[in-house]
Amino acid sequence: MRIVQLEDARGFPFWRRPTTLLFLMAAAMPLAFATWSALLNNFVIERAGFTGVEIGWLHTVREIPGFLAVGVIAIIIFMREQVLGLISLIMLGVASAVTAWFPTFGGLLMVTLISSIGFHYFETVNQSLQLQWLSKKDAPRILGVIVAIGSGASLVSYGLLVATWDLFDLSYNTVYLISGGACAAIAVYCMMAFPQFEAPDPQVKKLVLRRRYWLYYALQFMSGARRQIFVVFAALMLVERFGFEVHEVT
Repeated sequence: MRIVQLEDARGFPFWRRPTTLLFLMAAAMPLAFATWSALLNNFVIERAGFTGVEIGWLHTVREIPGFLAVGVIAIIIFMREQVLGLISLIMLGVASAVTAWFPTFGGLLMVTLISSIGFHYFETVNQSLQLQWLSKKDAPRILGVIVAIGSGASLVSYGLLVATWDLFDLSYNTVYLISGGACAAIAVYCMMAFPQFEAPDPQVKKLVLRRRYWLYYALQFMSGARRQIFVVFAALMLVERFGFEVHEVT
């Protein structure tokens, strides 16, 4: 693969610049993840007969790769971060695309684990690439654009589900294939269309912890616990107890 220094890449056309790659990756991930999340509770109840126990186990398995995301440090010793990020995005897209093919407890645990590895490793590497590729002057503005693109992609996914689920009598398999396939296709395009960008300063390949950041670490831990309790059981209750359909709970 061709390696290009960031300084040299500034003269590239817009569609081949590092920022464009970050924009595309920011749009691709929510197409798969937001759709997977929106359909999950209805799918596991209607097709796999899940209760709160099974959905609890499913989300427990989903968080294991997040807890072990520190393993990225070992992988980037022999694999470029840009390559790892795109491979992780492909894993997320493909695993999401085939979710409806495995309507069993074991099958869903398997595809959820694969998609979660892709999601958490992509998120870890993506944040690292953003900080490496963006200058201090441009970072606040471009990071805001990246967040907006990701939120916009999620809104588009949710909006299309609400508008088309009943109208076209869509199936879980169709929606999962389209959303996951779109995510994987964008990642494959990015692998082919963009060179390997080289930051001027080499990435530190070790775990760095700072005692003065203890409050930030604690808040992150508690935020994750609060979010998972709500995500795991609130939407499930709406579907299981109150019969919400896909377009309603979305």
